[in-house]
Amino acid sequence: MTIDLLNTRAYDLGQPYFPGMPHFPSHPPFLYSLTKKHGDILYSGGVSSAADAIALGTHVGTHIDALSHFSCNGVFYGGRKIEHTYEQGMAELGVDTVTPMVRRGVLLDIAGMEGVDVLPVDFEITPDHLSRASHSEVGEGDIVLIRTGWAQFFSDAARYINNTVAPGPGIEGGRWLSSRKIFAAGSDTVVFEKTPNPAMPVHVHLLVESGIHIIEVLNLEELARDRVYEFVFVAAPMNIRGATGAPVRPLAFPMPKS
Repeated sequence: MTIDLLNTRAYDLGQPYFPGMPHFPSHPPFLYSLTKKHGDILYSGGVSSAADAIALGTHVGTHIDALSHFSCNGVFYGGRKIEHTYEQGMAELGVDTVTPMVRRGVLLDIAGMEGVDVLPVDFEITPDHLSRASHSEVGEGDIVLIRTGWAQFFSDAARYINNTVAPGPGIEGGRWLSSRKIFAAGSDTVVFEKTPNPAMPVHVHLLVESGIHIIEVLNLEELARDRVYEFVFVAAPMNIRGATGAPVRPLAFPMPKS
């Protein structure tokens, strides 16, 4: 099967960045300001330019978790104990080691399957939900994206964060994903897994035990609306040496229907 990417619609799966945007409470917010306005400096012929500055946490907005994001009992993926410092970050498994992704993507629209716009706050996604939402078989190396509908709340930070109480996969759902040896799993919520759960078992299982990346804060509404369940997923994280995560702007190119 071949896809003509030049003549195929690209679905933008990233959320916008703006001051006041939702962010997980323990991560720093997104900050933005113009640093130079038009007219501050004039070049010959009346020409001027503007510039800006941003600051943000690496797990703010649509982003990918490096495998160094979580550890358990001091151990990271592969049984490693990784040196890391505030100044240099992670000596291994940083987000700079995540290669650009051009992979098969699969949408599992759990909210749509349940016949609701948005999953309830206490909804746990189980293996049965994941299996029934699969329009095609999930395979090794795939990117699996789970829709809860919560992307619709993104413009309302308090509603979207909701004290970090949100639907998502439980540990059995995480094991369903890892058993298929996928490359990454993502969702439209800020925490991916069902929260609150202080032990963060799904993060530990995917990142530490299975070597599977997590992508959070996706916008999957247009994919679901157009019933695009299989696509080419294209994305690359910012190349930040030693970082535990980084912003990413994923694109989805629909697979031709057979």
